[in-house]
Amino acid sequence: MEVTLQITTRDMPHSEALESHIREKAEKLEKFYPHIMSCRIVVELPHKHHHQGRQFDVHIHMTVPGGDLAVNRVANEDVYVAVRDAFDAAKRQLEDYARRQRGATKAHSPVLHGKVTQLFKAESYGFIETAGGEELYFHRDNLAGHDFDQLALGDEVQFLEDIGSEGYQAKRVSTGKHHVPGSE
Repeated sequence: MEVTLQITTRDMPHSEALESHIREKAEKLEKFYPHIMSCRIVVELPHKHHHQGRQFDVHIHMTVPGGDLAVNRVANEDVYVAVRDAFDAAKRQLEDYARRQRGATKAHSPVLHGKVTQLFKAESYGFIETAGGEELYFHRDNLAGHDFDQLALGDEVQFLEDIGSEGYQAKRVSTGKHHVPGSE
């Protein structure tokens, strides 16, 4: 597992088999959601409730970009069932978190205006100057429904700003009669 993984057992003997089982479950979580930064798992056998049988408690705390997720006190008399149920709950939390991340990104992307300042037609890319004076890279594949070869320096465009491997860039670039603020 690439992330920091910490496994703690309390009030019970250490078990290599249990630790190996927990590591496998944690690796599956990481494959499902690769942005987990740290994951702490605590398995304990509290001394309370002797009349109900001895129940294992499992707690999982995950650090993810922008927050923390926690599964608190999944209990069962079988430690492997308690671990399974805790990791199932953690996976559901990661699913919800990932869904919220995707939804928020799409819902809040404002449409920006700018003008084409550089074109490298042979290499299929160019740069757009934003209303704020920044230059953003764009590739011909990011031109929405228009012919890259028809673009000219000074053309007004609208676009979405997105983060790419080299920093911010313009996506879904469209041409037409757009008013660029400050270009009066």
